[in-house]
Amino acid sequence: MKKLFILFFISFTISAQEVAILKYNGGGDWYANPTALPNLIDFTNKNIKTNISKNPTSVAVGSEDLFNFPMVFMTGHGNVLFSDQEIENLRKYLISGGFLHISDNYGLDTFIRRELKKVFPTSEMQEIPSSHPIFNQTFSFPNGIPKIHEHDKKPAQAFGIFYEGRLVVFYDFETDLSDGWEDEIIHNNPKEVREKALKMGANIIEYAFRN
Repeated sequence: MKKLFILFFISFTISAQEVAILKYNGGGDWYANPTALPNLIDFTNKNIKTNISKNPTSVAVGSEDLFNFPMVFMTGHGNVLFSDQEIENLRKYLISGGFLHISDNYGLDTFIRRELKKVFPTSEMQEIPSSHPIFNQTFSFPNGIPKIHEHDKKPAQAFGIFYEGRLVVFYDFETDLSDGWEDEIIHNNPKEVREKALKMGANIIEYAFRN
């Protein structure tokens, strides 16, 4: 474990401000919303002075390259399936300082909850209160996560998994933040809705990089 922490620290110092798209198996479209993360990165680089590569790469759940990124982003519709090796790799990544943001892109919920339970079998997904620091970074969201995209006429919720007090997984549910990051023409979201989504996304990145 000590070697793992050293490896992660070295990788983190080299790529201290990078975000990758998490590539997974099971049949779900991990590549969904292709304009979302590039648009969010452009927004954060301009507004919170990050220095993230404008063209994010993808990284497989089971790859050693996962440890090169302090944060990874995951979305898609449909099934997710982690192998035993991928479960172990993702767990090591997260408990070593990594951060996973999952955006519910309709159809993902049942499968990602099942797979996360394999990664952290003794931890429960917890709803994150509006008082949590992730909602109070450069941008303030006193009421918690904003509603961006409608799925089943349910309120937007933010869930998380904590490891030794640190938030390691952030899951936006019934809001689909990444829809709000995509090019305006794709969903025709009003400017103010897209701005809320981008600001919340920037808060998540800022929180992940600082914690």
